[in-house]
Amino acid sequence: MNVLVIGSGGREHALAWKLAQSPQVERVFVAPGNGGTADDAGGRIRNVALDLADPTALRSFRLVVIGPEAPLADGIVDRLQAVGVRCFGPTAAAARLEASKAFAKAFMARHAIPTARAEVFSDYAAALAYLRRVDYPVVIKASGLAAGKGVIVPEMLAEAEVALYRIMVERQFGAAGDEVLIEERLAGPEVSLLAFCDGHTVVTMPAAQDHKRVFDGDRGPNTGGMGAYAPAPIAPPDLVRELTATILQPVVDGMAAEGSPYVGVLYAGLMLTAAGPRVLEFNCRFGDPETQAILPLLASDLLEVCEACVDGVLDRVTVRWQNAAAATVVAASEGYPGDYPRGRTITGSEAAAALPGVVVFHAGTQRLADGRFVTDGGRVLAVTGVGADLRQALDRAYAGMRCIHFDGMHYRRDIGAKQ
Repeated sequence: MNVLVIGSGGREHALAWKLAQSPQVERVFVAPGNGGTADDAGGRIRNVALDLADPTALRSFRLVVIGPEAPLADGIVDRLQAVGVRCFGPTAAAARLEASKAFAKAFMARHAIPTARAEVFSDYAAALAYLRRVDYPVVIKASGLAAGKGVIVPEMLAEAEVALYRIMVERQFGAAGDEVLIEERLAGPEVSLLAFCDGHTVVTMPAAQDHKRVFDGDRGPNTGGMGAYAPAPIAPPDLVRELTATILQPVVDGMAAEGSPYVGVLYAGLMLTAAGPRVLEFNCRFGDPETQAILPLLASDLLEVCEACVDGVLDRVTVRWQNAAAATVVAASEGYPGDYPRGRTITGSEAAAALPGVVVFHAGTQRLADGRFVTDGGRVLAVTGVGADLRQALDRAYAGMRCIHFDGMHYRRDIGAKQ
């Protein structure tokens, strides 16, 4: 049977790659896909052009897996379910946990889920007045979806005022800035905790750590993510169980109690503060690049896990993980996360993928008729290493990265250095 993955990034390549390993899957189609998903896994992964606005066109697929957040927030699951298509992902009502940071804050308050204090504003003058009188460091957040770029961490009041003006007056993030959160800035290490959910049961994945800043030493602007590794030593099994019991399970229970059962992947971005864990944000889907570090560790059949979530029987499935570690490093285009060129020839990705324990996931790439890969995005490739421990995983990821070249390519050389 055939499965469809919707999306075009490295996360979607990783999802297709893992789904294609299922003996039940004949072929994985990716819409619209990228250069790496154009013809992968011996032809079992292919791109397909589909009109996603017509849900009846997707009836031939046994399962549809949604990668990015925008179609989830836009209600694609609701539309697919209405015509009988089985879909792995939350409804629009459940996806509000990511689509509206204002909703997520209010939800956490209702269900006593630990998070930073914050105020929500839709009026610029009121927001500016509050910002000028608050007596603690803050983070400025656009409430809506902003492609991972709507969170500003200012060092000084003047920077915070500029961020507020750009979001609310200049409309830097468009409608995502209709509401803005002025949130208490917390201190501590961050960890990403993802879980499979079927509306009532939560099965947690290995904790991961992402690297958001573009340059080594956590310098420069935030990006969609320059690398990740799992399992994160900072979140040992006992802590993961605590976080599941105090955060993830209460979220799923709360969404069910409010009439919006949560099915799919729930992602909690957490900070481990001196006062205890606090939620920074929720995402309503697999993270990117966390997926590229987590899925290579999954020993179970991803198709079976996804279908158990859709069918509400996740408690009947044993989700198994390898006793190993994985690390992924992102190769980005010159200028990213700002403006960047496209069409630069990529070499060495096949040589990298041939190394032991290395997988290359394509993100912003295009495959030309002559077989060449060229850059077609800001984050171009994610090179994942899998090893017996994190050190070996990192060594393998960087060995793969050294095989690859395109003009202007840059990547962080300190992924995992602080673990």
